Amino acid sequence: MSIYVDIEKNLGSFRLHAKFEASDETIALLGASGCGKSMTLKCIAGIETPDNGKIILDGITLFDSDKKINLPPQQRHTGLMFQNYALFPNMTVLQNIQAGAKREKNKAKRRDTVESVMDSFGLIEFADRYPHQLSGGQQQRVALARILVSSPRILLLDEPFSALDSHLRFKLEQEVRQVIRKFGKTVILVSHDRDEVYRMSDKIAIMSGGRIEVVGTNEEVFANPQTRSGAVLTGCKNISAIHRVDENTVFASDWGIELKLPGLTDGISSVGIRMRRIRHGNGENSFRCRVVEEIEDPFYYTVMLRPIGAKEGSPLGWLMSKEDWKRLKAPEVVVCLPPESILLLND
Repeated sequence: MSIYVDIEKNLGSFRLHAKFEASDETIALLGASGCGKSMTLKCIAGIETPDNGKIILDGITLFDSDKKINLPPQQRHTGLMFQNYALFPNMTVLQNIQAGAKREKNKAKRRDTVESVMDSFGLIEFADRYPHQLSGGQQQRVALARILVSSPRILLLDEPFSALDSHLRFKLEQEVRQVIRKFGKTVILVSHDRDEVYRMSDKIAIMSGGRIEVVGTNEEVFANPQTRSGAVLTGCKNISAIHRVDENTVFASDWGIELKLPGLTDGISSVGIRMRRIRHGNGENSFRCRVVEEIEDPFYYTVMLRPIGAKEGSPLGWLMSKEDWKRLKAPEVVVCLPPESILLLND
């Protein structure tokens, strides 16, 4: 089961251009609010119509602007779950799920399918309740059950955990991962939460300003996000613009330091380093820094550092365990920014 998407849609001052493909895997569209993630899902589901391009699902063309093909939503067999779950408030749990099985004309088979799905989601005991009588987690399970009872070709999840608290979110992530494994087909997950997409997906597409910037496995994208926005979205807190000094040296203007970067290629406009990748002690790209702030979390310290002699600018954040910082704590420390840990970024 596979999907190919290459679409454009003009929304006035905003232009969407989404191009990616996936096959029997979970791909996450990771981006900030307003970058076009949800619009992409709506175009796949047929709720919105692109201006140009094509969408092909399992060899069936859902949309092709050149061939004038635009299948209606009910013929696309896509399962889209909205952020608010979009349950019918005047219907019980049973009736909501039955509504998802309308395509099955055989009454006995439809009844058996609904009962089987409700049982697998643990919803039998809630059959006569209405959506307002359910918790957020229970509503999510009903929404998923209503989608899966229709046997969709693809599952589209639009910020499925955004309305849940952190404890419930973690629990329901586990349940949804099991649903995805049982589903066994392509899933597209939309989120702005980097940790969520890393746990839930096989592949990540970084989306910014309506465009897909980078696509790769989770490991590939986090190791090399390639763009400044990709670095931000994957959680890099230390990012600086650079000026080329020579073939292997740049000046990081936001931090006020020179960095040796062997093998530096053209087109790199910024560098970044994750707070965990800064090392204590001497080495290549080592600097004596003044501690300007200590930020305490339940299990870690983020120590904000400014290199000695650097002009006022953005300090570097250094994340470490409380035990390590208590052992190293001093007004000034020597740290190293290993070249292999520095992210090379373009705009």
